[in-house]
Amino acid sequence: MSSDPTTTDPEGARVHGIGVSLPQADARAKTEGTFPYASDLWAEGLLWAAILRSPHPHARIVSIDTSAAAEMPGVRAVITHADVPGATTYGRRVADRPVFASDLVRHHGEAIAAVAADHPDTARLAAAAIAVQYEVLEPVTDPEAAFAAQPLHPDGNLIRHIPLRFGDQEAVGEIVVEGLYRIGRQDTGTVGAEAALAVPRPGGGVEIYTSSTDPHTDRDLAAACFGLPPEQVKVVVTGVPGATGDRDDPGFQLPLGLLALRTGCPVKLTATREESFLGHAHRHPTLLRYRHHADAEGRLVKVEAQILLDAGAYADSSSESLAAAVSFACGPYVVPHAFVEGWAVRTNNPPSGHVRGEGAMQVCAAYEAQMDKLAGKLGLDPVELRMRNVLATGDILPIGQTVTCPAPVAELLAAVRDFPLPELPMDAPEEDWLLPGGPDGAGDPGAVRRGVGYALGMVHMLGAEGTDEVSTATVRVHDGIATVICAAVDAGSGFATLARQIVQETLGVEEVHVAAVDTDQPPAGPATHGRHTWVSGGAVERAAKMVRTQLLQPLAHTFGMSTELLQINDGRITSYDGVLSTTVAETLEGKELWATAQCRPHPTEPLDDSGQGDAFVGLAFCAIRAVVDVDVELGTVRVVEMAVAQDVGRVLNPAQLATRIEAGVTQGVGAALTENLRTSRGIVRHPDLTGYALPTALDAPEIRIVKLVEERDVVAPFGAKPASAVPVVTSPAAVASAVRAATGRPVNRLPIRPQAAVVTS
Repeated sequence: MSSDPTTTDPEGARVHGIGVSLPQADARAKTEGTFPYASDLWAEGLLWAAILRSPHPHARIVSIDTSAAAEMPGVRAVITHADVPGATTYGRRVADRPVFASDLVRHHGEAIAAVAADHPDTARLAAAAIAVQYEVLEPVTDPEAAFAAQPLHPDGNLIRHIPLRFGDQEAVGEIVVEGLYRIGRQDTGTVGAEAALAVPRPGGGVEIYTSSTDPHTDRDLAAACFGLPPEQVKVVVTGVPGATGDRDDPGFQLPLGLLALRTGCPVKLTATREESFLGHAHRHPTLLRYRHHADAEGRLVKVEAQILLDAGAYADSSSESLAAAVSFACGPYVVPHAFVEGWAVRTNNPPSGHVRGEGAMQVCAAYEAQMDKLAGKLGLDPVELRMRNVLATGDILPIGQTVTCPAPVAELLAAVRDFPLPELPMDAPEEDWLLPGGPDGAGDPGAVRRGVGYALGMVHMLGAEGTDEVSTATVRVHDGIATVICAAVDAGSGFATLARQIVQETLGVEEVHVAAVDTDQPPAGPATHGRHTWVSGGAVERAAKMVRTQLLQPLAHTFGMSTELLQINDGRITSYDGVLSTTVAETLEGKELWATAQCRPHPTEPLDDSGQGDAFVGLAFCAIRAVVDVDVELGTVRVVEMAVAQDVGRVLNPAQLATRIEAGVTQGVGAALTENLRTSRGIVRHPDLTGYALPTALDAPEIRIVKLVEERDVVAPFGAKPASAVPVVTSPAAVASAVRAATGRPVNRLPIRPQAAVVTS
């Protein structure tokens, strides 16, 4: 399959409904630069906010003097921890993070105070004028040292420990390989930093306009901090530019609401890129130790692992990330015996949290490196070794859960193995840009070696460990136009487009609108783990089917048949015998129909004290073959091609699916080669896009989607699986595998540093 699939047919095939490449409604506006992002918001009498952040990663606050800031002309309010009327801490999973630091600063960039003024420059100057006296403390930045260090938080330094025990601990293999691996701190680096507008409500309370991906949770957290009932706080989702984790942090919104309530005026904050880097959560830096046992034929016998996640200062989603890391520590392979110890600990490093493929990406890089080592020691082809061990439907994961969903791992691996390799670049001046150094690079073409590497990855779908996944949707049809009301935020997943396609498919109505999201609607949950495709899409489908029944029942009654004998195709209603044939538009004329429905997948359970349990609703898999060129003198790497085969369940929107996969692969390439938010003793170094190297269009490789396996998961609405997280998980491991193949070096750290790819002899 090419990287730009389409189902459009110039001879008149369907242009609406499931399986069609229907474009996103806001695609043109975003492409042309006319889309109204949250940073474009405005209100009459607007004030501007600025937040004072700590310059230290660990310090005791001796005093805070706001008098100089409060006396500055144009300043309307200055607030600190003493001005928070409700709960002084917040958190989506654990309420351990203060709105404003009061006694201790636990990470560089922690919020200390906030200012509202009539001009953004005045607000920033006033924030800088706040005098804070610190007693600087020694930061704990090594997660291994956190076990013995003094508690950094009242809850202690250990957030969670998971000891996974599966099989016989005494089992050993004839062949043993070991490895130590380190994964860096990846930032989400989304387009547009955080922005929000808080507006006081005339009758009391406040409205917050922001690019939230979980508005109801944000509302509840805000209401608790504001000391208000939830019904007096409204969150309106606006201007979402796309998100892979950072929009989950309400820490930018809470000071705004407090300032709006204090001043009685609308207050706006548009974060700088530096504030964004310092304020939101990042991917967990991870230390991993592995030991793989195999028999002489290359079949895995036992996997032993230790996984240490650096959570930074606060818990956030670290417990969930650790569960994913421990559960998938062996990868999509059959392992009869597994013993894994996993820890997540607090440090004085920047906060870690939800980023696509959290937990799973880090362990994938490690277990795939182990598979390469094992292949080398056995003298086996790396693909053949993987083929002898791949997981399939009916196998048992090390957490004791049986894989009941489709698991075509062998088919995916075979697809990328058999796809033709790219041609070598011509040795000509016009092809110099193909070298790892780029145009006018200093490298010698004779020092460039090509490597081919493979990786298999897996992720879980929806929430895990007993999370109650539920979403509610309403479908209303009036005057031949359908409207979908669902609080599912489309943060780049394409849910809004999918909702339109579902209604078009079910009701035969061409014009479908998706209402704006706010907390006056029933909750739909966070936009993570592909859950809106499944849970919210399922709710829309059920509501649309209920409307379909309302539409067809009068016709069925008139003709003395059941609604099951009527079908809707291409805007027409027909009966099985051809007696009835009319249009949907004619049948809907003068009618208003609506229905509300919920979707809730089957429950899961937490992992027990031995790391066992049916923790996941379903799984998705991916195989990637990476081809890289490495200058072994300079250590520069160019990713030439990524061949991707993915388990997608069902293709709902071909073009949108390809885009999601391509974006995931590119994000993974960034994690493999360039992206690392570096710190020095807890201080973030260069928190901007000059110091943090995101891959650009020139860095993006050729991405070949060679196969999409459409084996539907029977428990999922439409049978579809999430698309973007699993290529993020798999691609860094594939790139590292290819660099190992090119250089013969171990490559045990991500991102790959130039010295790791240099061959000295």
